[in-house]
Amino acid sequence: MKKIALATALVLTASAAFAQSAGEATGVNSALGVAPETEDFVLKASASDVYEIESSKLALEKGDAAVKAFAQQMIVDHEKTSTELKALITSGKVKGTPVATLTDDYKEDVEDLAKLEGVDFNGEYIDDQVEAHEDAVDLFKRYAEEGENADLKAWAAKTLPALQHHYKMAQDLDGK
Repeated sequence: MKKIALATALVLTASAAFAQSAGEATGVNSALGVAPETEDFVLKASASDVYEIESSKLALEKGDAAVKAFAQQMIVDHEKTSTELKALITSGKVKGTPVATLTDDYKEDVEDLAKLEGVDFNGEYIDDQVEAHEDAVDLFKRYAEEGENADLKAWAAKTLPALQHHYKMAQDLDGK
């Protein structure tokens, strides 16, 4: 038990340089509050947008009225942010960074959602939205505060309030 606690403490007190090299995939950057590298940020932000759109399309088909209203807003807002991010890349303001599609985890989440109906669907969709927006708020906040690309940093800061609003909306749906 002490070895686990010591290992955890060492990971949490690692330097920012170590956290950067560890990448977003390990979760160390988030635990330390370190900004993701630009490529990691773009990949995660774009994959999150695709997930929001795809899962919300399912919600338009399967959700109750409140879930459908939320889902429609997610589709509109996340299509907008996807377009804005792609424009930053195609303009050359963000170089050498591909836009992602669904990650394996997100793909699995969408496939699992597709199997559900009624209250089971609503509950899982809302829980997924709370978690996805909590992660997105964390990601965008860290990049907006300490990201390495000025244009992308400004875009993250501009986008963050909408993501925070989405997070609050999802939490409110979860509590109803």
